[in-house]
Amino acid sequence: MSGEFTEFHDELRTVARELLGKSGAAGRIDWPVLVRAGWPGLEVAEEHGGAGAGLVEVGILLEEVGRAVARTAYPSAASVGIGALALLEPNAHRDAVLRETVAGTAIPIAVLGGNMVPAAGGETACAGTGGIVPTFRVVQTIEGFEVSGSADFVLDAAAATTLLIPARAPDGAVWVAAVAPGAPGVRIEERPVVDETRSLGRVVAQGVVLAPEAVRPFRADIVCGPRALYDRAALAVACDSLGVGAAMLDATVEYVRVREQFDRPIGSFQAVKHACADMFVDLTVARRLVSDALAVPMDGAAHARRAVSAAKACAGEAGVRIAGKAVQLHGGIGYTWESGIHRYLKRATLDRALFGTPADHRREFADRYRGEPPAPARPVGE
Repeated sequence: MSGEFTEFHDELRTVARELLGKSGAAGRIDWPVLVRAGWPGLEVAEEHGGAGAGLVEVGILLEEVGRAVARTAYPSAASVGIGALALLEPNAHRDAVLRETVAGTAIPIAVLGGNMVPAAGGETACAGTGGIVPTFRVVQTIEGFEVSGSADFVLDAAAATTLLIPARAPDGAVWVAAVAPGAPGVRIEERPVVDETRSLGRVVAQGVVLAPEAVRPFRADIVCGPRALYDRAALAVACDSLGVGAAMLDATVEYVRVREQFDRPIGSFQAVKHACADMFVDLTVARRLVSDALAVPMDGAAHARRAVSAAKACAGEAGVRIAGKAVQLHGGIGYTWESGIHRYLKRATLDRALFGTPADHRREFADRYRGEPPAPARPVGE
């Protein structure tokens, strides 16, 4: 069975790389292209028309998107949008959005601010929000529910056909409201950033009235819904960082093989060999941590948070280090606009900051040593 999965993953990676490679230097991928490839439905249950795959398979596509520095809303929709819908108690409204997503007529985007970081004490607050404090509020009215609040630096907010807004009720419970971007009281403001491959926006909701079926609680078996959403978002960015690093390592190794100085390939110089080896080690460690995190159920539990924090901290730093060394090892051409390396460095730098910096996640990971017993070790090979 393991061999079958490996073969399937290799094929998935190859097909994804070919599809993304057709985007050209602009790196823009039209949504219908991904729909025809079946990407939006990859993790959606078969009962809703999806493929019923897991987060591991989605992670492969997210890494390839990062490798291609592609401009697409897929990472946001797949990692947190579809993930949010899957974490909610089912009803006809939620199921309809899932089916529309698979069909390509809906793009669900969860409204999580990219500058959001866990609040102090999150490690012990699992019964509440897992340290993630929603910036929206929801109250019940005669007409249904009313949502108000704002979130900044929301990835791909402008591409959404459905905004999934985690909001806190007066009793402290967190519900998710499905809001149409064009609904009265909803405003999306563009937030320009240096990384031109990404789209971010500020989402504002002022007294948005919703029908009862559009506001859903998290499933009872989810340990901590808000934290699970945050972890999925952070892990998706870690996958993107991994793809950026992999692309820069491959490009650099290929370059130093053919670039010559003193009638020798610069790859034969010891300093260059050591730099490439350091890049390889950074990428290998980050890949292992990201792979481990992808294999953990994203339910907001402590062991999932630790796995995500380790992966995000390592991959975020590795992506920037590898891209920075790629610029240096390409010499003068690495600093030119035409080389395209600047796009990878900018993307890696934004990845490092989104959903918690490495310092934020190391602090999260260190919480395991503050009195809470560690999670039981899994048997070898499991």
